Amino acid sequence: MTANATRVLVLNSGSSSVKYQLLDMTDGSRLAVGLVERIGEGTSRLVHTPLASDGAKRETEGPIADHAAALKAVAAELAADGLGLDSPELAAIGHRVVHGGLKFSAPTVIDDAVLEEIERLVPVAPLHNPANLTGIRTAQALRPDLPQVAVFDTAFHTTMPEHAARYAIDVETADAHRIRRYGFHGTSHAYVSRKTAQLLGKDPSEVNVIVLHLGNGASASAVAGGRCVDTSMGLTPLEGLVMGTRSGDIDPAVTFHLQRVAGMSTDEIDELLNKKSGLIGLCGDNDMREIRRRIDAGGEDGARAKLAFDIYIHRLKKYIGAYSAVLGRVDAVAFTAGVGENAAPVREAAIAGLEEMGMAVDADLNAVRGDAPRLISPEYARVAVAVVPTDEELEIASQTYALVSA
Repeated sequence: MTANATRVLVLNSGSSSVKYQLLDMTDGSRLAVGLVERIGEGTSRLVHTPLASDGAKRETEGPIADHAAALKAVAAELAADGLGLDSPELAAIGHRVVHGGLKFSAPTVIDDAVLEEIERLVPVAPLHNPANLTGIRTAQALRPDLPQVAVFDTAFHTTMPEHAARYAIDVETADAHRIRRYGFHGTSHAYVSRKTAQLLGKDPSEVNVIVLHLGNGASASAVAGGRCVDTSMGLTPLEGLVMGTRSGDIDPAVTFHLQRVAGMSTDEIDELLNKKSGLIGLCGDNDMREIRRRIDAGGEDGARAKLAFDIYIHRLKKYIGAYSAVLGRVDAVAFTAGVGENAAPVREAAIAGLEEMGMAVDADLNAVRGDAPRLISPEYARVAVAVVPTDEELEIASQTYALVSA
């Protein structure tokens, strides 16, 4: 790597989309951001914003056949701004990979053996790992000489002790099929727990934090001294909190009941629990802003929205209590991601009634909006309550750059 190679391209490849950001690691600034969506459809769309030159957002529509064509289109957009993939300033490409199993507990330079292991994990991440693999292989074809680094969603959670990671099922069956709790949103939990410690003026090793990553997908983690000791998502991202379209925790016998009584197939139940449950299943909306609007409007429709909100908060509060017990001492509770950063009523309701646990929210501080990490708890509170905007792309870029620099 040359001395002036300070840029990292971060790629997040989905089944029909590619999100990307180009960052300069001298200061963590973004040079360009973009999204290609509806890949493989006639209505594909590419949105590109060159931030380095304060250029206007560019949007193009038209068929993009596959991920190879999508990345070539991304490369062309970057080249138009003088940020091409052939630039000697590009140090590496960092890839978000959802599932790394137990093998990958840190960012990893991708080679054939790494690709084989990611592919071997497809059965436990059938919606995500195949798309991640496609993005990696496409990027390798475009720049075979450049280091490609995998940063895994599950890596931060590999520090969970066995008593937290294992399910109470037959051990031989579990081991044969790699059934255990892996957790997800790891890059966000790592970033936010570290930033929370900085906000408190302490080293991460000195701080116990409950991180609440509340977006359309949502997860909680208990982080003791910078290490994850428990997290709400499990074998898949379905377990845990109530989410936008996912049920979260549910009696496993519900699936047997739906098969026997409703005659539903495995695929139908999978779609129900992952895409038709959570907030959207409870009230028909998975946008917290719309749910709050309906509650404020009142009436029967508002009552249905309020029930959904109350169920969401009840589950959230249970996890705060559970992770307080797991940690023993809690120094901070940190809200992050789309809902956690922007929905003041969610933060207020989640902490309400926890004063005996040392937690409280100051109404005025909670109402303030901003892009910087901030405390929303009163000075007298024993446990700090914070809003810490997440930055998964910066975390991926930082881990990638640190690896290739070393």
